[in-house]
Amino acid sequence: MRQRLITLVALLMIWLSQPCHGENGYNLWLRYKPVNSTSLKTEYRSYLNQIYFPSESDRLKAALDELNLGLNGLIGIKPQLLVRAQGSSVIATSNKIGALKKWVPDSVLKKIGNDGFVIKTINQAGRNVLLVTANSDLGILYGTFYLLKLMQTGKTLSGLDVVEYPRTMVRVLDHWDNPNRTVERGYAGFSIWNWHKLPGYIDSRYIDYARANASVGINGSVLNNVNASIQMLTPAYLVKIKALADAFRPYGIRVYLSVKFDSPIELGGLKTADPLDPEVIKWWKIKTDEIYSYIPDFGGFLVKANSEGQPGPQTYGRSHADGANMLGNALAPHHGIVMWRAFVYDDKVPDDRAKQAYNEFKPLDGQFNANVIIQVKSGPIDFQPREAFHPLFGALPNTSVMLELQLTQEYLGFSTHLVYEAPLFKECMDADTYRQGKNSTVARILEGVYNPKLITGMAGVANIGTDVNWCGHPFAQANWYAFGRLAWNPQASAAAIADDWLRMTFSSEKVFIDPMKREMLQSRENTVNYMTPLGLHHIMGASGHYGPGPWTDNMGRADWTAVYYHKADTAGIGFDRTKSGSNALGQYSPEVQAYFGNLNTCPDEYLLWFHHLSWQYKMRSGKTLWEEMVHHYYAGADSVKKMQQTWNSLRPYVDQERFSEVQQLMAVQYEEAIRWRNSCVLYFQTFSRQPIPVGYDRPEHDLAYYRSLRYPNVPGQGVN
Repeated sequence: MRQRLITLVALLMIWLSQPCHGENGYNLWLRYKPVNSTSLKTEYRSYLNQIYFPSESDRLKAALDELNLGLNGLIGIKPQLLVRAQGSSVIATSNKIGALKKWVPDSVLKKIGNDGFVIKTINQAGRNVLLVTANSDLGILYGTFYLLKLMQTGKTLSGLDVVEYPRTMVRVLDHWDNPNRTVERGYAGFSIWNWHKLPGYIDSRYIDYARANASVGINGSVLNNVNASIQMLTPAYLVKIKALADAFRPYGIRVYLSVKFDSPIELGGLKTADPLDPEVIKWWKIKTDEIYSYIPDFGGFLVKANSEGQPGPQTYGRSHADGANMLGNALAPHHGIVMWRAFVYDDKVPDDRAKQAYNEFKPLDGQFNANVIIQVKSGPIDFQPREAFHPLFGALPNTSVMLELQLTQEYLGFSTHLVYEAPLFKECMDADTYRQGKNSTVARILEGVYNPKLITGMAGVANIGTDVNWCGHPFAQANWYAFGRLAWNPQASAAAIADDWLRMTFSSEKVFIDPMKREMLQSRENTVNYMTPLGLHHIMGASGHYGPGPWTDNMGRADWTAVYYHKADTAGIGFDRTKSGSNALGQYSPEVQAYFGNLNTCPDEYLLWFHHLSWQYKMRSGKTLWEEMVHHYYAGADSVKKMQQTWNSLRPYVDQERFSEVQQLMAVQYEEAIRWRNSCVLYFQTFSRQPIPVGYDRPEHDLAYYRSLRYPNVPGQGVN
C-alpha cells in the first residue's frame, strides 16, 4: 500500500509539474503530450474508452497508473475499467483473457517467454478489440509502455500484430556512483541516490527513473561504482539499498552491487582475500546470505578485479575463473549472477594493451560457473570514439558474455557535445566475428544464438545525474533510450530508434524529424572526425580525459599516454597491429585478419588502428595520408557548424527552453571542435612536416598556445 501511494503521488507530481516547469527535459521520452491528429485521437478513444485491465499486483497497478497517465495526456481520457474480458480493449495476462486466448497460439506464448508481450487488433464477434497480453505481469508492464509508444509516435492501432520479447536476459545500467554522491565519468550533476535520506525518504525521482527504464525494457541497476567502496556491503547501506529495491520492484528492476574483491580484508578483518581460502569463501557466503535477507530478489555482483590498481584473484596467484566462481558459488543458492569485467590490465605494460583481455580470458573459456557472465567492452582499449570490435566476442563459445557500452560521454565531449551513440553501438553489434562462419555477428553472439544455455546480456555505463534533464544535454537522453532499445533487440535500427525518440521527446512534425534525425545519425561520425579520425585513438587530454592531448607522453606508464597509441614520427603515424607489429590482429578470426590486415580492404575508418603508415601514403581519395587527416579534422568541425544551422532553422518546432539550451551547447561544442582540430593538426604537423593544404583556415594560435591550455576541475573525476 505504501509503495502504491508513493507511485501515485510521484505520477501526480509529474502531471502537476508540467505547466510550471515547462519543457525542461525532466519527463524524458514520457511526455505524453496531446495527439495532434483528430483522426488518430478519435481512433485511440474508440479503442481505449473502456478497457479490461485486472491489476491485482503492484506491477500491474504500476502499469495501469502509467496507462492512465499516458491516456490523460495524449487523448484526455481516463478509461472506464470493466470487470470482464470485454469491451474495446483487453490488457491482461493470457490466463485472464477468456475466449480471446484463441487468437494467441501457445507457440507464440512460448516464444515471448516471461518478459515478452503480444499486441493484436482482432475482430471478435463483429467488433474490433485491442488485445495486449503476456505470460506475466512484467510482460503486461512492457506491453503497456509499448502501446503508449505507438500512440506517442502517431501509429494507428488498427491491424496490429505485434510479438515482442527481449533477445537478451540481463539488461542493466551500471552507475559509477560513489557513496559521497560524486559520479566517476559523470557529467550530469551528482548521483541521484541520496544515501543520507534513505531509507526513510523515497524521492519521486527514483520512481521516474524506474519508469523510464521499464519503458525501454531495462531490468537491472548496478547502484555503485566499479571502483567499489566497502561501505555498500555494510548493514547501514544494505537497508538503504533495500529501500531502492522496493521502489524499483514494481517496474521489473533488480538491483546489483559492485563489490571490492578484498572486502574480506577491509570489511571482514581477514588476512587474505584469496578466493580458494576457506575463510574467505565462508565470509562471502555469509555476506551474500545477509544481502538476500534484505533483498530477496537481489540481482548479484559486478566485479572489477586486477585492473587499474583494483585487487583481484591474480593478487594471490589465482585466475579470473577462481575469483568469479567463488562469488558465483555464494550467489547460486539465491539465483544471483556475477558480472565479471574483462577490462583488465596489470602493472606490467604489455606490447599492446589491446591484447591483454584476450590473453587473460581466452584460456579460461569453459571454466566459469553457469551463473558467471564476462562483461566485455565494445572495443579492446576503453570506450574510444571508434575502436575495432573486441576480439573476445566469439572467442569464448563456452562462456557467457555480455557487452558493456558507455552511455556517459567520457571520450565524446562530456555533456556539451551532441553525440547520438546508437551508430557507435551498432558498429560493434553488427561486426562479423566469423567465429561461427559468415554472419556470426557480435549481436547474434550476445543473443545466445550459438549456445542457448548461456546467460545473455548488455550493460550500459549510465549518463544519469541530478541535472533537471537527467543527462546534462537534452540529446544525451537519446543514448539512455537507445541502449534500452538495443539491449532488448540488438538487431534494431539506429535510425528507427532516433525517429521514435525525436517524436516522443520533441515533435512528430516531419519537417523537424527528417533534418534532425539526419544530424543525429551523423553526429558520432562528426565527433570522430574532429577528435580521432582514420583509426586514431586515446589522444585526449590526460587530466579528466577532457579536450585534446595528442602530446601526452608522461603519465607514469606508457599505455596511459597518447604517444603510445598514435606512434607519430617523421616516418608516419599509426599503431601497427599486424604481424609486423604487435599482432593484435592475430586474436581475430582469419577472415577478420585478412580484411583489416590488407591495406586494399582495410576501411579508412580503421586504418591507423591497425597500420603505421607514411605521411605520403596514397589514400583511396587520391590525397596523401596527411592531406586526408587534415580534411577529416576540418570536416568534423565544419559539420558541427552545419548542425548548428540545422538546429537554428527548427526553432518553430521546439519549446524555447530546450531550444535555447541546445543552441548554447552547440556553440560550446563548435568551440571545442575547433580546439580539437587546431591542436591535433598543429601537433601532427610537427611530424609530417607538411603544410596545411590550401583552402583550409590556419589555426588562430600556435601549438604552444594549445599545449598551454589547462582545464581544472573538469567533471567526472569522482572519488569514494
